[in-house]
Amino acid sequence: MDGVIIIDKPQAYTSFDVVAVMRGLCKQKKVGHTGTLDPMATGVLPILLGKATRCAPFLEDTDKQYEARFRLGVSTDTQDSTGQVLKTKERKVSREELEAMLPRFRGEIQQIPPMYSAVQKDGCRLYTLARQGIEVERESRLVTIFRCDLVSFDEDAQEGAFIVACSKGTYIRTLCADIGEALDSYGIMTGLRRTVACGFSLSDALPLEAARERVAQGGSLEDRLIPIADIFRDKACVTVSETQAVRFRNGGALNLDRTSLRGTGEDGKIYRIFGPDQQFLGLGQTAQAEGLLKILRLFC
Repeated sequence: MDGVIIIDKPQAYTSFDVVAVMRGLCKQKKVGHTGTLDPMATGVLPILLGKATRCAPFLEDTDKQYEARFRLGVSTDTQDSTGQVLKTKERKVSREELEAMLPRFRGEIQQIPPMYSAVQKDGCRLYTLARQGIEVERESRLVTIFRCDLVSFDEDAQEGAFIVACSKGTYIRTLCADIGEALDSYGIMTGLRRTVACGFSLSDALPLEAARERVAQGGSLEDRLIPIADIFRDKACVTVSETQAVRFRNGGALNLDRTSLRGTGEDGKIYRIFGPDQQFLGLGQTAQAEGLLKILRLFC
């Protein structure tokens, strides 16, 4: 099978655990994923099968959306409820204070990656150092929060939920901690569910247990397979001749003036390339200065 199956990842599984399960269910060795989720998180996890594993570099930079639960007044070493409590604070934050603070955390903001993260420092993963009780200085990163809306908040329990839409590299638990600090309190993430990733949502997702049950009952997952071409459905299509298709398959760039893109002036734009039989060949990218449609990635 070549394509992507969107899985609703259950809690306590790593992303690699899900890959291992899918490798067995699909009886296929070449299986990967994009958009890693921590074990405590659930939700949208795109599983790449066969030739679709070549898509991974083009999917990592996509924006994501989450439903995040949080608690104020508590600080842990992991910035979430799985860690050891470091500090607590009795101050009660009101809903009005919380909502008034959220605009500061929308748009482009700076984040310092948490110690319990896969970010590398001098060739070593931060979580490796953190497990040794070592804390090092980290450089802040610019991330974008497109949406950060309060869904619920219990003032007595100091617990609530956000909907967050953000760019790649955003740490939601750090967002919870930073919001808590800005409110003269502390904050941790108590739950996380990814609702959108790589352009796919929970409505596209199959729970992992449902996938297992289907196969156990003699069924197949092929009807859940999204074709590779559809993974890039946001890219415009270019259909080429048989001669051009052969050249493209063999690694040759195409003359822009001999394609339907003749006269277009957008440089560096990415297109889906199809042969005359509508077979998806791969991704091409315009190089206007050279007058070429170059190969970005082949999938045929």
